[in-house]
This record gives sequence, C-alpha cells and structure tokens, in this order.
Amino acid sequence: MELIVFLNTLLITGTDTEVGKTVVTTALAAYLQMYRIFQNLAIFKPIQTGPEGDREHYSRLSLNQTLEEITPLYFQAPLAPPIAAEKEGRRVELERAWATLQSLQQKHDFVLIEALGGLGSPVTAELIVADLARDWRLPVVLVVPVKLGAIAQAVANVALARQCRIHLKGIILNCVQSCSPQEISDWAPGDLLQSLTHTPVLGTVPYLDDASDLAKLAQVVSNLDLERLTLLQSRFSSHE
Repeated sequence: MELIVFLNTLLITGTDTEVGKTVVTTALAAYLQMYRIFQNLAIFKPIQTGPEGDREHYSRLSLNQTLEEITPLYFQAPLAPPIAAEKEGRRVELERAWATLQSLQQKHDFVLIEALGGLGSPVTAELIVADLARDWRLPVVLVVPVKLGAIAQAVANVALARQCRIHLKGIILNCVQSCSPQEISDWAPGDLLQSLTHTPVLGTVPYLDDASDLAKLAQVVSNLDLERLTLLQSRFSSHE
C-alpha cells in the first residue's frame, strides 16, 4: 500500500533531546522566508514542557502566529509529556494538537513542525513521536548530532522509522559543539551513514555561536542538499 503524506508539511525530529532540532527548524524557516520560497509559512511544535522555550523563540520570527497556534499543549514541568501532564492532573490532548495542525495546513502554504525530543520520545503513555509521525502522515527529516556515538544513534533511529513506516526524507547532521572537519569525518561520516541506513545525508549544520542570526542560518541551509526534499522541488524550480 502506498503511504500518503502531507506535502505541505515537514516534521523535524531527532535522535534525542538537545540535538539541534530548533536550530535546524529555525534555519529552514529563515531560508524559506529569505528566498520567498513560501509566502505564508507557519511553525508548529505540538507540545512544550518546561518554562519559556521554543514556542517563545518561534513567536519572535515574525510569522504572525499566536503562542497557542505554535504550541497548543503546554505543561510546566520540564519532563516527558505524559509525566508532566500527570503532575498537573491533565492528559495530553492530541486531538487538540491535531486540530491546530489541520488549521495551520489549511491557512498556510507550508508548515514546519518541530517534534518534541527524539523519535522514541513518549508523547502519551501509549505513543511515541514516531507513532505521531506515522498517524499524522508527516514526511520527516532526522537531525543527528555530530559527536561520538552518532553512527549508532542514526542507525537505531532509522530502524525505528522503518519499523513505524515513517516517510523519512533524509538526515541532517548538526554540530552541537565546535567540530573540526576531521572530527566530523571521524564521528559522523556521511558516506558510511548513508551506506548503513540507506537514507540520504542532506549535509551538516556547523556549530553556530549565535543561533539567532537568521541571515547566517539561511546561508547554512543553502549549503544543504535540499533538492532531496522532493516536497520542495516544485517550489525550487519555480524560483530558479
């Protein structure tokens, strides 16, 4: 059976927390806006736990979205959503998040979604992020941090994506710390990752001292192999 996905939506997920999903999502948004590839862009993070964070960051990108449109589900404790929700005597209302996403998809040309945690992170007591990507039929990009152990993390997460029948578009490597070219080659060699996972590596995001410099972020994204993201190809061709 052919897998049907939403072509105006892209989920940026990772191998774990703190791997650079926010940097990659912001960089993609900056690129798409700067080069006017999409006139009407939205960013969505279905759940946030903990104090001020990603939803407040995205609200400063001049996308004319409310905090509730960016993140409809918010819990105060910086814990996995089902645990944070239980502490507040609440449940994770995925139907509310889904309704918000559907509204964004209808009103905007393109929606970038930042996942919470990694592909294996719990969303509810029964579902993980990979299940959400499958059930919501979202094409996915996997962010892998450049560090020792990156190869094993990438292989395990791609295997999880396949098990859950996710439409994985590619891998983006992200330098979570300052890395030399030799360290990148030693810790996360693109050719080996592609050979082991049978998934295209779209490129590497270097370590950035100022992750709020949108012009720099857009430049970084322009060096990635974005043509592999076939859902964007028609837009790229129309702007050549």
